[in-house]
Amino acid sequence: MCSPLHQPDGALPTGASRRTFLRVTGLTGAAAAAAAGGLTTAASAAALPRQETADNVANRSPDPDSPRFTLVVMPDTQYLFDGASINAAPVEASLRYILDHGRDENIAFLSHLGDLTEHGLKEEFGPLSKAFELLDRRRVGYSVLAGNHDINSSTDDQRGPTPYLDAFGPRRLRKLPTFGGATPDGYNTYHLFRAAGREWLVLALDWRPSAAGLAWAQDVIRKHPRTPVILTTHELVYADRDGNEAEFSEHGRHLWDELIAGNDQIFLTLNGHYWPAARTTRRNAAGHDVHLHITNYQNRYYGGSAMLRLYRFDLARNTIDVETVSPWIVGRAGEGLNELERREIELTGPQDSFSVPLDFEQRFAGFAPVTPRGPRPAAQLLVPGTVAYWRFDGPHSDGAPADAALRVDDLSGHGNHLTRGPVPGSPADALRWSADHHPDQPGHGSLYFDGGKPPLHGAYLQTAKDAPLNSKTFRTGYTVEAFVKLPADWDAGHHAWASILSRRGTLGAAGKTAGDPEEPVATLSLSDGPGLQWAAAPLDQPGLVTNWSHELARGTWWHVAVVNDGRHTTLYVDGCRVARNPATRTNGLATLGLPWLLGAYEYGGVLDQLMHGWIGDIRITERALPVRDFMNS
Repeated sequence: MCSPLHQPDGALPTGASRRTFLRVTGLTGAAAAAAAGGLTTAASAAALPRQETADNVANRSPDPDSPRFTLVVMPDTQYLFDGASINAAPVEASLRYILDHGRDENIAFLSHLGDLTEHGLKEEFGPLSKAFELLDRRRVGYSVLAGNHDINSSTDDQRGPTPYLDAFGPRRLRKLPTFGGATPDGYNTYHLFRAAGREWLVLALDWRPSAAGLAWAQDVIRKHPRTPVILTTHELVYADRDGNEAEFSEHGRHLWDELIAGNDQIFLTLNGHYWPAARTTRRNAAGHDVHLHITNYQNRYYGGSAMLRLYRFDLARNTIDVETVSPWIVGRAGEGLNELERREIELTGPQDSFSVPLDFEQRFAGFAPVTPRGPRPAAQLLVPGTVAYWRFDGPHSDGAPADAALRVDDLSGHGNHLTRGPVPGSPADALRWSADHHPDQPGHGSLYFDGGKPPLHGAYLQTAKDAPLNSKTFRTGYTVEAFVKLPADWDAGHHAWASILSRRGTLGAAGKTAGDPEEPVATLSLSDGPGLQWAAAPLDQPGLVTNWSHELARGTWWHVAVVNDGRHTTLYVDGCRVARNPATRTNGLATLGLPWLLGAYEYGGVLDQLMHGWIGDIRITERALPVRDFMNS
């Protein structure tokens, strides 16, 4: 569903994400402005950290069901915490960015990739530990792992106590809602967060995990058999000589062979240690791609200025968009930046700003297959006010012609049954049963209407002359819903202006004085786009009032809903409010007490065009339904 609630004109759906200026214009715009000598006032305000107010704190919780979320990665910060040379401001700015943009970026988690400090000393960890209290206070999930500069690099995870462990060990991390567990030594941890409607697991492995550490990681994955895994560690791949392709280090090859290759759930690995940034893909034992990325900017100006790598997951687009920015530099852009800072405000090279195409459903199918939604009993769809409900599933062979004496029962119980109307000269298979259906359609079946002109041919269904639906005026509101799909060979010259659903009777006969008197009093038609047109004569208007949709792609199932609240009529496609909804008052529907037609359009009371495509479930309700109650919710 696109919108969780029926909204008035111009209003955003409840819970919709409003991107801030920083996100909408992009940091590229900020970088360009800074390079020109400074940011605009609006950009400066967006870039500066906000005050710690109750209002913005309340908005930081990520939306766990949105198909878009952000994983933030912070690589090596060691040169900012080097003996007496300590500056926590860049890290604090990056952490505040996470707090300030938790909602509009839908930030789900932060992973630090190690080498937090230069020498692993207690006095180096102190200021960094205090900076991370910003996240602790708001219970923002994060992981921190040890790099070779944080511990004795000649040891593995059995090394015993260290200042790193004191500062960022399980004792601290277990207070966060995302903490899953740790090895007994404390140097390997795992974390769980919920985003895009599912659980994700981050493995944060030590600089040199022991055999016991790798066995523990294997057990964690085994205990979460349906969860995608992002593996983070300090060393895994490095850039080749040209800095374009990543290669395994000796230790990285060991991790690949012992853990990554055999676990299909690991689809992305992130590491620091080496520079420059690079990436590659490798096929695991299941034959699937694993994306391996190195990100480290300690060799750049100001020790990398606590650069953040933003991994923006978009499951709706099957893409991960990656950006690399310095919130610390952005935040000071209004003060005037030096030459190097202007270069570093955002990194736009091909290894720093890129997109990863990733069909998440397909990639995760081996361990977390999506279970197709089963059909729902008709009784579940009979919400209060339902006056007609037709569906076309049942014991029919896919592709079999529908009987000439076909009757489709009205499952609402109001007796608005459909029967097949005559179309002289049309073949018997102009109307066929189909197993094809919208994935969220309650009934798992449809009818295929093979109609068009010239000459006029095809099939249609109609209510009986005495059906109660024929005389309904819907004075208090209505919702008309349908599922529809157009075939690849749909052609405007032969198929345009057929109706999915229409009401017999002309405007002239209904006493309407505006517009073409031969038009039907109500029709949900397919224009030559093809787009949707709801053209209906309200009780309180002299002619038709029309809603228009965008063009509909062929070969795709669509859910259509026309909602009238007694004052205005709004058209939705897949739960999304379309742009061309008239503001004209529209109360009720004109009627001459004549039948409704399914798959046919009449002009002057005579058949003029017949449907070419699939029609699935149709429901008509004598009240305005909120979007969340539509059949594909």
